[in-house]
Amino acid sequence: MPKDAAVYTHGHHESVLRSHTWRTAANSAAYLTGHLRPHMRILDIGCGPGTITADLAELVPQGQVTGVDTADSVLERARSVAEERGLANVSFAVADVHALDYPDDSFCVVHAHQVLQHVGDPVGALREMRRVCAPGGIVAVRDSDYAAMTWYPSVPGLDGWLDLYRRVARANGGEPDAGRRLRSWALEAGFTDIGITSTASAWCYATEEERAWWSGLWADRTVASSYARRAVDGGHATEEELRSIAEAWRAWGEAPDGWFAVLHGEILCRV
Repeated sequence: MPKDAAVYTHGHHESVLRSHTWRTAANSAAYLTGHLRPHMRILDIGCGPGTITADLAELVPQGQVTGVDTADSVLERARSVAEERGLANVSFAVADVHALDYPDDSFCVVHAHQVLQHVGDPVGALREMRRVCAPGGIVAVRDSDYAAMTWYPSVPGLDGWLDLYRRVARANGGEPDAGRRLRSWALEAGFTDIGITSTASAWCYATEEERAWWSGLWADRTVASSYARRAVDGGHATEEELRSIAEAWRAWGEAPDGWFAVLHGEILCRV
């Protein structure tokens, strides 16, 4: 598979958007928000349904935010979010992170949340993000690391889920354990060691409501999304195995002592 031909593993099934629309600048970009100034121009790559994008636009009221994604269908959802919130300083467009249709030095901040794990050439993507970021600006990237996800209690089916997901994602050309690799990729892309700030943060689901939400969306995603279709079509799992994994998710969600943590790596790269 060519480096720039990776397939987005999840697709845009309702169970996927259920997760993506939960995301905010506070729970997904806190490592960046303290660096924002009211006048900044921001490019939000892989913006999906636009909830983080809209938050960023509110944080730069005299600036401008452009959200881009490869799927025009999900951008309609993003435009609706911005319209509902009355934001006039945000726009959306279809774009490919490997070949951004913007001049050099166009933005003060170039941001990508859970994007590099899905691309075929993350180093090339970072080079392109750096190209469109103005001198003195910031390239900000946050990505999950599947191998570092952990949960309690132990549910054998979830071990199977993790193994399956990582196999499917890699077959699609991505790298599901991206979080730990961000600093390495940034150095290879030409950022200097002194210009990179590396941090980590986590989402944690433990209350009854959080467990029901997280387990439910993954149970549904496992049997009904593009990920499910690619798992079966690629020969990685049978439909019966997917149903068994979905039941494991629901069993975990019903455990009163259930706890799940999603670790993310983060980098702020000064240009």
